[in-house]
Amino acid sequence: MGTPMRPSARQTLTASTARGQRPRTGLLSGYVLRVIREQHGYTQDEAAEHLKVSPDTIAGWETGRRALTAVPVAQMLGLRHTLMQMGTSPALLQALERALEADVLLASALDGEVPVENAALGTMVMQRELAEVLAWPLNGVPPRTVRDLPARPRPRRGPAPSGPKLTAAEHQTFFDQMRRTAEQARGPGQFLLRRQSLYLSGYDQATDTADWLAHQQRTERPGDWLTAWLNNRSVAAVAARQGDRDRMTYFIDNALQDDDAGESANLAYWAYWVGETNVPQLSDDFIADGSLGPWPGDRLLAHLVEGIAPEHGYVDLNIHSVWSLLQVRPNLLRSGAAARALRERLPIMLDSGELSPCGRRELESIRYAIRLAEA
Repeated sequence: MGTPMRPSARQTLTASTARGQRPRTGLLSGYVLRVIREQHGYTQDEAAEHLKVSPDTIAGWETGRRALTAVPVAQMLGLRHTLMQMGTSPALLQALERALEADVLLASALDGEVPVENAALGTMVMQRELAEVLAWPLNGVPPRTVRDLPARPRPRRGPAPSGPKLTAAEHQTFFDQMRRTAEQARGPGQFLLRRQSLYLSGYDQATDTADWLAHQQRTERPGDWLTAWLNNRSVAAVAARQGDRDRMTYFIDNALQDDDAGESANLAYWAYWVGETNVPQLSDDFIADGSLGPWPGDRLLAHLVEGIAPEHGYVDLNIHSVWSLLQVRPNLLRSGAAARALRERLPIMLDSGELSPCGRRELESIRYAIRLAEA
């Protein structure tokens, strides 16, 4: 028996529309607003008083019944300034901005009438903060800015969702749309759209997801070095998430080590992903052409060190990337929390039996560099 065929995105959307349901367009930003309110310890009535709107408006925003993305720009700026005056943390204000962006991408993905060439997902290279918010209703994992919040009493009048939730029909429509988009986005200038659609498709729990992704990557016909490099990295990343580390080892050996262009592309990719720069990139070209501009590396080192753990799927890539980063930014070893965390993690990792021979050599090299920096 083969895997049962799922209804198409258009069929699912048509069925939802027939029941009078419309895709929500403020789900993510509304939930982040709820988190902000609860961090202040306010009820909806108290938040409404501070924001000078009705309690019903607050309730509508928080559930996505009224989309924050539909609020006029001047009003939204006013709301943001009021939240600042209330003492909302900068991290949560930034999370709200990313959630507004993610709501636009989510609404576009849930709209089966949007032509592939007009898909919002292909307009800008995503960074981690945006990707984490967009993936929140797909995998149930809150973005870092929400996960790291201190526990606060939450005034609630009844049961409340633990995060932004898509309906079963919306969930299915989203992944059907991602597959349709990835399969059709093969024309000139559409690789970014295809790549990001494939990335989000990886969150699909359907039984055929791994095979479908592998087929999509095998049938890629790169027309240039960067497209081939990104596709090979994606193949290795998907395999690593599924527990196959051999493909990642092969990628490191053949696309990074002893290849200055590959090493530079890897660091540029990571630096943009973790937010070393706030300048948005409209295509993947910056990865290969050196146009990302200067970046310090502190944030990247912290991110990579966090991923140096035996159970982490990308541990080999994280180790190699730290090793490569320290070749061009040796000053990062001299101070900072990330450097201290790296020093503490090295003995644990070197005692682990999960390291590849290459990973062990690079960790020994990093330990030697630390000793030189401390001398």
